[in-house]
Amino acid sequence: MSTIAEVEAATAKSGFKLSEWIFTTDHKRVGILYLFGSMAAFLVAGLMALGIRIEQTAVGDSGLMNYFVLDFSKSIPTGTAYNVALYFHGAAMILAFLIPGLTGFAANYLVPLMLGARDVAFPRINALSLWLFWAAIVVALLTFLVPDKPDVLWTGYPPYSITTPGNTALYVFTVHLIGFASILGAVNFLVTIIYMRAPGMGWNQMNMFVWTTFAAFMIQIVFVPVLAAAVTLLLFDKYLGTGFFDAARGGDPLLYQNLFWFYSHPAVYVIFLPAMGLLYEIVATQAKNPIFNYKAAVYGGIIGILVITGEVWVHHLYIAGMPDWLRIGMMVTTLLISVPVGLMVISLWGTLYKGAITYNVAMRYVVVCMFLILVGGLTGIPLAITSLNLHLSETSFVHAHFHFIMGLMATYSLFAAIYFWFPKMTGRSADDGIAKLAFWCNVLGTQLTFWPLFIIGVEGMPRRYWDYAMYPQFQPYHKVATIGALITAIGIVLMMAGWIHAAIRGPKTSTNPWKSRSLEWTHTESPPGPGNFPKSVQVGKDWTPYDYHR
Repeated sequence: MSTIAEVEAATAKSGFKLSEWIFTTDHKRVGILYLFGSMAAFLVAGLMALGIRIEQTAVGDSGLMNYFVLDFSKSIPTGTAYNVALYFHGAAMILAFLIPGLTGFAANYLVPLMLGARDVAFPRINALSLWLFWAAIVVALLTFLVPDKPDVLWTGYPPYSITTPGNTALYVFTVHLIGFASILGAVNFLVTIIYMRAPGMGWNQMNMFVWTTFAAFMIQIVFVPVLAAAVTLLLFDKYLGTGFFDAARGGDPLLYQNLFWFYSHPAVYVIFLPAMGLLYEIVATQAKNPIFNYKAAVYGGIIGILVITGEVWVHHLYIAGMPDWLRIGMMVTTLLISVPVGLMVISLWGTLYKGAITYNVAMRYVVVCMFLILVGGLTGIPLAITSLNLHLSETSFVHAHFHFIMGLMATYSLFAAIYFWFPKMTGRSADDGIAKLAFWCNVLGTQLTFWPLFIIGVEGMPRRYWDYAMYPQFQPYHKVATIGALITAIGIVLMMAGWIHAAIRGPKTSTNPWKSRSLEWTHTESPPGPGNFPKSVQVGKDWTPYDYHR
């Protein structure tokens, strides 16, 4: 046992101490702190979404939008306040909730346990990445305190982001901090996965979540520097007077869009892959089945996405102006990436075949995720086809599509993971009546929110409009969407209250309540102590974390 682990073991008996959490290098505590930070970002970003929906409930100014961004004196116009809320919602949900929740919380807590390792390869670097992430959250929250609130959406497109009086620097510095945290985490976990597997564990014996995390961090380490470069040039243009994106000075605003989406579409798979990995773990355990077509899902699905992910960004720019041959080429690659995604989805569904399925709260969220993948994938096909995309681009159809396939699916996979590994983290169960009521509020609320947006998107409702006086016929759909958002808000409050109650007073569980074969359940206590494993882990050549048929 390492010296760090011995120190934490000695102090663990004395009860909770804040300093132990602040200075911890234990990957499990780092993961939980990532969870707290990402859920805090989720709550504030969700509040912004509620403000956006309330503003769009009816045509005209609701008079409430400024209050959501803490502009009580209404010193900025409603449209600007709407843009501020939209900026924080998008940036926080993607950069501060989904990616850190999946590659920060879930990867930190689970990967070393699944590998049979006592910690990550570089514990202190891991702690540094955590506090860079928390620093980014603090900087992002300054959005609501500074007088020149950022209003550049989460994309930061020039020329508006350069000419706006809003504080573009806050956006750039937030991206930099989260980017540094991501790169440090990527290096750490790639080294951990490659070199710290338990003796005897080969690549084909790793958990699916470990594989998907490996691929996600490979994407991060390659593409995050591109986004960092793009926003840095944006900073230079606005505050130092350079002209990288100014057409009048020889620059090109479309250069920024290409750089931004060259990272940001691969970022979809940074979210999608770990989310799928979590679903695999829950499905295999709750169905008591091995992974269907494991190697096809890994090498054709996960690695296939890794290979193609950098060749699909242009479908975000079909209407930005480009030669037809480029549109056609990127249409082919965009459709082609559905093949590895399809292999993963078929593997997930196949794992359920003839399984003895247990429908706890986690599994219910998984079933909803499988539905969301289906609808999100099918609605993505017309967006990949150039002739259809020219009509649907920048409409609410796109808004609804990416919430289904990325926002809701990844969010529910994270909720499912929290319920599934809750006994491992706390020694208690969170499967109770509150959790089930919250589940139905979340599911029904989000369906009410986004199905109307599919409909009005096809009819031409633009995205990102705070008012729609030109489209009064869409008002009933927006009303239904807002009712759905309010129901979802109730579900989120119930769910989090349930987690807090369960962590304090929930029924205690056994070490392995789900009868899993994975190392984090079979070789550790619940919750695991410092150093993770009472004795060193070694696996045989025939061992698999999905050995349910022997």
